[in-house]
Amino acid sequence: MKIRCLPALLLPLLSILAGHRSAAQAPEEPGITGMRTEYLERPLGIDAPAPRFTWVFSGTSTGFVPKGFRIRVSEDSTGLRDGGPLIWDGQGTGLVQRAVYAGKPLKPFTRYFWRVHVTGSKGEVIGSPITSFETGMMSSEGWKGAWISDGLGIDQPAAPYIRKSFRLSKTVSSARVYVSAGGLFEMHINGRRVGDHQLDPAYTRFDRRLLYVTFDVTSLLRAGDNAAGFLLGNGWYNHQSMAVWNFDKAPWRNRPAVCADIRITYVDGTTETISTGRDWRTTLSPVIFNSIYTAEHHDARREIPGWSTPGYRDTAWKPVILRSAPAPLIVAQAMHPIRATRAIPAVSVKKWSDTSYVFDIGQNISGVSELRIQGSRGTIIRLKHGERLRSDGHVDQSNIDVHYRPKDDSDPFQTDIFILSGAGEEIFRPRFNYKGFQYVELTSTSPVEVSTGSLTGYFMHSDVPSVGRISSSNPVLDAIWRATNQSYLSNLFGYPTDCPQREKNGWTGDAHIASETGLYNFDGITVYEKWLADHRDEQQPNGVLPSIIPTGGWGYEWGNGPDWTSTIAIIPWNIYLFYGDTTLLATCYDNIRRYVDRITEVSPEGITTWGLGDWVPVKSKTPVDLTSTAYYFKDVEILAKAARILGKNKDAAKYQALAEKIKAAFHRKFYRPERHIYGSGFQTELSVPLHFGLVPDSVRTRVAARLAERVRADGRHIDVGLLGTKSILNALSENGYADLAYEVALQEDFPSWGWWIRNGATTLFENWPVDAQQDISMNHIMFGEIGAWFYKALGGIRPAESHPGFRRVTLTPNFVPGLDRFSAEYTSVRGKIISAWERRKDGIQYRIGVPGGMEASLTLPGTPNQVRITRGGLNLPYRPGMILVPGDYLCTIQE
Repeated sequence: MKIRCLPALLLPLLSILAGHRSAAQAPEEPGITGMRTEYLERPLGIDAPAPRFTWVFSGTSTGFVPKGFRIRVSEDSTGLRDGGPLIWDGQGTGLVQRAVYAGKPLKPFTRYFWRVHVTGSKGEVIGSPITSFETGMMSSEGWKGAWISDGLGIDQPAAPYIRKSFRLSKTVSSARVYVSAGGLFEMHINGRRVGDHQLDPAYTRFDRRLLYVTFDVTSLLRAGDNAAGFLLGNGWYNHQSMAVWNFDKAPWRNRPAVCADIRITYVDGTTETISTGRDWRTTLSPVIFNSIYTAEHHDARREIPGWSTPGYRDTAWKPVILRSAPAPLIVAQAMHPIRATRAIPAVSVKKWSDTSYVFDIGQNISGVSELRIQGSRGTIIRLKHGERLRSDGHVDQSNIDVHYRPKDDSDPFQTDIFILSGAGEEIFRPRFNYKGFQYVELTSTSPVEVSTGSLTGYFMHSDVPSVGRISSSNPVLDAIWRATNQSYLSNLFGYPTDCPQREKNGWTGDAHIASETGLYNFDGITVYEKWLADHRDEQQPNGVLPSIIPTGGWGYEWGNGPDWTSTIAIIPWNIYLFYGDTTLLATCYDNIRRYVDRITEVSPEGITTWGLGDWVPVKSKTPVDLTSTAYYFKDVEILAKAARILGKNKDAAKYQALAEKIKAAFHRKFYRPERHIYGSGFQTELSVPLHFGLVPDSVRTRVAARLAERVRADGRHIDVGLLGTKSILNALSENGYADLAYEVALQEDFPSWGWWIRNGATTLFENWPVDAQQDISMNHIMFGEIGAWFYKALGGIRPAESHPGFRRVTLTPNFVPGLDRFSAEYTSVRGKIISAWERRKDGIQYRIGVPGGMEASLTLPGTPNQVRITRGGLNLPYRPGMILVPGDYLCTIQE
């Protein structure tokens, strides 16, 4: 194999990656973009006393290499331009694109401005724009509002309205509202909805920690008369629907309540706060039932026009009651919120009769449907949501309602109920619920006429920014990548879930398996940091975690164990690798240690049987002790590394020794030297120890060969379950069998990801047979590791553990037969990495893009006879593992 890296100036002639900037164009001047505080752009209402600042370099093809930075923070933006007073003037050296605030104590309710200047290796200096962040409460002492509710019981089905009129005597300069709720809230001011979030605040362990949300409401207020109001939903706080997980028995359960402060700054500099208290009033709303698990019911005949406007007379409403705070800790919701990110019009509607229709939106999503309809007053519309149809063409819920335990027929599963007022065209869209669906069956008690345009689906999820993109010459590969991302987002609602319909549970095993897929494709750190706080809330004093997080109590006795609840170690570690940020690792360190110590206590010999095992395998079942011990080893290894990083050297030595003990015990128990296999030689039994580093170097090549033989004997198809999907493709591609891994990954008959695509899937399924009789949710992320494998194996993009946060990216692409073109782009915390290759008549042409503030370690397949790398007219010889500085590169590889 001959490899030649051609000058970047030849890129226009080769046109490897359509749509990208040609290297023949003039190089862009270096600049600073992507400025974020706490990984959010211009956040409002953060509580962090020492916020983290990050930035990205742009236009770095000129070869700008940062050597140091200066960051300045001020309460006045002009102070950053003309040398005014600063509250922090910080500096750093090296390839650093992150700083942690270390200035004067931050004040609550204050807007701060910051900018950064970076010095290059040649002495050049580039400056950033000015950006800002605002602090929120900062502590519980900041709250003035009282917790209020309508005083009704937990079984009252109707959602309450709560409102207050007030008068402002001055002109408003700025205004913020800070809101926390037990349950969910939708806020209105002067007849207009506040913000575009959905399902605020996010689900937590409500009796231990609540979140509050901040909105800019300056444009909604005015001098003179004003009104503010809340519609409160149950959410997970007051769960009225019944299922096997006992949501309705949660220890925190209560009628929804709210606490809010509207903090107003006038043009004259004075402030005023309008707070929740005894002077607010309440009545029941037209939302006559709401369950985040099942559906929402709305009676349009009970609409109250103008209920949140200042002119509305609320004399018939009753006073609210005061309530104690649901939790002792109320903190800022510092993460990307849940939003409806995409409207998806129905692609077809089947009319069965003038009272029965079935809509198809063409893809499986998490979210809600919006209906536009006309009909006679009192007509009851039912909207039944499902992922598939029965053979007779009606919606089939048998794959998703199996764990629902209704007490009667008043709360049908995933079925919204809308009672028409008869006042022309009416619009219904749920506020406090989401579902998993592709099909919606409409039935009505009176004749109605609808068309395809009558129904629109809204895709809802945590609105995390996209940071990755895959494209290739194989349409099935591209479809698998899209389906994986659709399932990942469908299962991200302020915490990772397993499915958006049957459960909506934060299953830990599903989440850690899919965490790399999530991080390669989305900027998910804010959601993961919140979810690991949920872990800390749920962990018992002895270190045990439940299998679902958050939980109302279920999951401490079943489904947990190291193969599932290793989230406490794996996710902080992955965040460290992808972001280079030790915050989460440090915050969770004691929790990881207690968890590991608990496993060690019950498994003193180094082998543990605690776990759920390789869930939903194709046919071969791997022993639980093999996979659980592997995850035990992984947790201990992470703990030892974390201890070393955090300067806890005694712990590092202790847990490194424990890791070696577990590794030796694993090898003694499961290795069969006469056959060079582990266990019975199934795919999971071989790939897990290979991928987890449990195989001694002396036999690694032979074990990898046995795995390849096993896969070929299985017809080049997978024979794994949940845990095996994490390891099978990685173990093959990491040990010289990337070609075989690609064959397995892109099969199109049973069992395979491609088999789902060929059967019309737009999301990943829960089971390999599309006609399985159980465990067949059609929007599950648990088999989603393949989405990360595309980046790692085909694109070769990996964070270097020695240089976390992509200070160095490891590029080791595999140019697999059968694939003519592949492109991976990943926008890391340091900028966009490009790894793209194409098979041409003269060989493989491979394009590399390395952003500023980063370096790349390049290793290509084969032994090259000649490599030329040109940057600025300078040719560099290729050698495996060579370091590339920022810039664009193009290699030609003669096969």
